[in-house]
Amino acid sequence: MPKWTVIFGLAICLMFHSSLAAGHEPELTKAIDPNFVAVKRYAVVSGICPQNRNTKTAPGRYLDKTNPLAPTKENIERGKNLFIKDAKPTACKLCHGNRGNGNGNLARRMEPPPRNFTCAKVMNDLPDGQLFWIIQNGSKGTAMPAHKFSLNKEQIWQLILYIRSFLET
Repeated sequence: MPKWTVIFGLAICLMFHSSLAAGHEPELTKAIDPNFVAVKRYAVVSGICPQNRNTKTAPGRYLDKTNPLAPTKENIERGKNLFIKDAKPTACKLCHGNRGNGNGNLARRMEPPPRNFTCAKVMNDLPDGQLFWIIQNGSKGTAMPAHKFSLNKEQIWQLILYIRSFLET
């Protein structure tokens, strides 16, 4: 392949990616292919603290609950395994991210974005019972699914212990 072809191809790629980064529809690509539709760009959600949340408050009987499990290494590790891979229908990390900052692989397409568990301004005032209720029942108006049929109570409490550990790191 001639060098000029490679250089021309690289130049077009650079212009395309530059225009996407600038938030504009790539005009050169549009001129070459009139049917081209630019991909919608999504904001990075990592680090939003505090987040504007409209999650429904749990019923009073939940708000009074505190985690009955001790924050042992074993319980936190079990919560971590659920968060990273074992929770069904979806592992928590896909939305909340490996670091719990709300920037998982699926987060950019979510409105509102997943909760940032590293935000002390929010997490310190969030009762264990509220977290339990959200994990068990999901959160209407968000992508948070209900886990009442896939996780038992002990697993939810273990997840909460792990979620709380994001503030300590």
